[in-house]
Amino acid sequence: MHRHFASLALGGFLFGLLTLGVLLPYPAQAEEAQYTPAPENLENREAFQDDKFGIFIHWGVYSELGRGEWVMNNEKIKVEDYKPVAEKFNPTEYDPAEWVALFKKAGAKYITITSKHHDGFALWDSKVTDWDVVDATPYGKDLLKPLAEECEKQDMKLFFYHSHLDWSHPDYYPRGRTGQNLGRPDEGDFDKYLNYMDAQLAELLVGDYGDVAGIWFDGWWDQRDYEAEDPQTTKVDWRLDKTYGLIHSLQPGCMIGNNHHVAPFPGEDFQMFERDLPGQNKSGHSKDSTIGDLPLESCDTINGSWGYNANDKKIKSKKDLVHYLVKAAGQNANLLLNVGPKPDGTIQPEFVARLTEMGEWLDEYGDSIYGTRGGSVGLQEWGVTTTKGDAIYVHILQAPEAGEEGWVTLAGTADLAVGDLTLFGSEDEVPHQRGDDGNLQVKLPAGAAEAIDTILVTQAAE
Repeated sequence: MHRHFASLALGGFLFGLLTLGVLLPYPAQAEEAQYTPAPENLENREAFQDDKFGIFIHWGVYSELGRGEWVMNNEKIKVEDYKPVAEKFNPTEYDPAEWVALFKKAGAKYITITSKHHDGFALWDSKVTDWDVVDATPYGKDLLKPLAEECEKQDMKLFFYHSHLDWSHPDYYPRGRTGQNLGRPDEGDFDKYLNYMDAQLAELLVGDYGDVAGIWFDGWWDQRDYEAEDPQTTKVDWRLDKTYGLIHSLQPGCMIGNNHHVAPFPGEDFQMFERDLPGQNKSGHSKDSTIGDLPLESCDTINGSWGYNANDKKIKSKKDLVHYLVKAAGQNANLLLNVGPKPDGTIQPEFVARLTEMGEWLDEYGDSIYGTRGGSVGLQEWGVTTTKGDAIYVHILQAPEAGEEGWVTLAGTADLAVGDLTLFGSEDEVPHQRGDDGNLQVKLPAGAAEAIDTILVTQAAE
């Protein structure tokens, strides 16, 4: 349900947030060191775990340059030279109804879009800056509001990605590990910047964007003290308790996640892993991260880029993407799969093709993914298991070589108690036995070696 607030009340609220030292009159500013999730928040966490698949959207002024969302930092483009790029950003082909319909067809249950990325540009009509899509571009219209309306219409949840760091704001000082030499003043008031950030978050949470499913933070690591023994140490006070308190006070059901690559902080409601499954560190981001007790999410790209990159043609295959989704589910995590729309508002055909293929696979096999939790057999070379109620789904992603008489051994299954074993979607029984090492051995149907995922179904045995 959309929430409508009088502009005068909102303006006064934001003025209070932006006025240094005038934060106490707003109960939203209660700190969250002793955070107790609201009942609706706990309900949303459970539903989030059921959803299993979401779409990430990186889109903004950087899309116009077509070299990824870090182009401002990577090419050391000064603020005075970067801001005029917005004068070309005119996504006249943007059709949020078409976007949401595509993502539903792909089988996604929620969307996470960059409300503000590291360049500081806002995709809505922010009242506390002109560095936004309404004031700085020829398009001149809010990009988030029509998306929120379509999400409500088409029963899709909407999360907002919001960057902690800001390469454009003069008060983001001291500068962190990124955004050096971009022409900003060598001074600033970090608390004033945080008030600005909180004011923008308040706009999203009390504006016309409905029930926001969650806030997906990124950029805390920019100020991390990498030489400190405690990986959670930063060189500045991010006031996370205050910001988290603001969010949960305005919308108690709104889930907070933070891509900080360390153990979860109090006040957070889900934990994410960038380009990694939980417990892995292939990307190099998660070396200090531990798996907490919160719902989990892995995020990655269809090609190699988050924001639109005209030269990135390394498109992952349907098999790669389905395997990622299945492995994430087996590790008790969601998959948040990214698209980087073009500056005109269209989504690249190769992304559309992959998403359509994902949807076709989920139409047939989604019961083994949606609503499941990670099974007792964690990720193995052959695959993984998921569970739902009494059902156990054995996902064979890479069939081991068959041994004597065609038996295939599934390593790691010695403690997996199974009853009758059938092929997913049929009543065909799959022969099974125990090997000398106690592991489950099965005889797979013809074509299993070439299949993207051969799914066996059983009930947990007493």
